[in-house]
Amino acid sequence: MNGEINASEVRLVGIENEPLGIVSLADAFRQAEEANVDLVEIAPNAVPPVCRLMDYGKFKYQEQKKAHEAKLKQKIISVKEVKFRPGTDDGDYNIKLRNLVRFLEEGDKCKITLRFRGREMAHQDIGQRMLERLKNDLDQYGQVEQFPKMEGRQMVMVISPRKKK
Repeated sequence: MNGEINASEVRLVGIENEPLGIVSLADAFRQAEEANVDLVEIAPNAVPPVCRLMDYGKFKYQEQKKAHEAKLKQKIISVKEVKFRPGTDDGDYNIKLRNLVRFLEEGDKCKITLRFRGREMAHQDIGQRMLERLKNDLDQYGQVEQFPKMEGRQMVMVISPRKKK
């Protein structure tokens, strides 16, 4: 060979990732047939193109298995919403607080909505104090991600769970 590469030649990589050198395409197909595996082109833009002897079906199966394992390990975080009113009494407050604690311990974010109706809009300070109380009660379970802000007739606060050590 005088430095020129023939278009019908490929750089061949074996089943165990060992280099087999530059061979003709026909020879590469013959080696794949003898080993009862597929000839897969892995670098088509290289000069010469790189091909590998491999069981392509087995390779695809292993890739699919890896993707499935990765999917099993990930945690989908959902946002749970709990609604309050400025006049929410202690009994209802404690039940909703218990639900918020459970959601945060499960690793979900919590959206706390405080809805004002009618004349309650004039007393937004009561709602602000309630959200402050919630923030203090939930301090050991989560941190405030979005501080309380008014959206129309409701005040919204988002709390995300604390990272486990």
